[in-house]
Amino acid sequence: MDLTKQAARFTARLSTLFAQTPVVASRRVRPAAVRLVVSAVALIAVMGAAAGIRAVAGADPVLSLIGGALVTVGALAAYAALVRALEQRPVTELDPGRARRDLSVGTLTGLALFLAAFALIALFGGYDTEGGVSVGGAITVFGLMTGVAVTEELLFRGVLFRLVEELAGTKGALAVSAVLFGGLHLLNPDATVWGALAIAVEGGVMLGAAYAATRSLWVPIGLHLGWNYALSGIVGVTVSGDDTGPRGLLQGVLSGPEALTGGAFGPEASLFAILVCAVPTVYCLRAAGRRGRITARA
Repeated sequence: MDLTKQAARFTARLSTLFAQTPVVASRRVRPAAVRLVVSAVALIAVMGAAAGIRAVAGADPVLSLIGGALVTVGALAAYAALVRALEQRPVTELDPGRARRDLSVGTLTGLALFLAAFALIALFGGYDTEGGVSVGGAITVFGLMTGVAVTEELLFRGVLFRLVEELAGTKGALAVSAVLFGGLHLLNPDATVWGALAIAVEGGVMLGAAYAATRSLWVPIGLHLGWNYALSGIVGVTVSGDDTGPRGLLQGVLSGPEALTGGAFGPEASLFAILVCAVPTVYCLRAAGRRGRITARA
């Protein structure tokens, strides 16, 4: 009974955090620069905790799903609490009423984009498999990538893009968040400068453009999850130069010209991936312009 009551209180608290009703202001709204620093530090701490949870879960499918759920709920709750405390407003960019539709659209689009790039790589003979099929691996990767997509999008689009946009406008926010997003991937084991630049363009700019067009974090979260899951959870190739994670459904092997396959960094450094991701990026930026969501520098 105590557990039931605690679960009910926790659910009620979450509902309050994500309620779309006006917030009764209890303090002044902090300057954008202060909110940026405080929120970034808090989200980086959450990402550190998430890394610890992933390490404990390892390659166990059940633990990975549980860990992914814990990271997802914890990160979303932390972000919502920060916004309400520092900005004194409802968290409209994580409106629960839009979650199902926006996540579905984003995830399916992310899956389709990577599979389109992958089809081009395979068409040129750059992909093969070894080993058998691992359903457990696919489940493990799903739990892992769910947490990664949520935490990275909350930090890079929810904090960096959104708050830099207040200071430097949409173009400045796209540039800063994309460069930092690409730079983060230089820390991966087989990272390359070209791979980081590719990630900055196809991931950083595309995901920022998706947020600018929709003003919903659910869309870039879904895009990020769909892309990463197709990459690692389905075809089983290296993600952003990091080949240390669990394999997914298949265990893929890339061969051929690095410009087409991405080499050791993985398909994200492929010219095909950049070209494929350019299409939704241009579409989203044009949509943001039509909807009056491109803001000028303050």
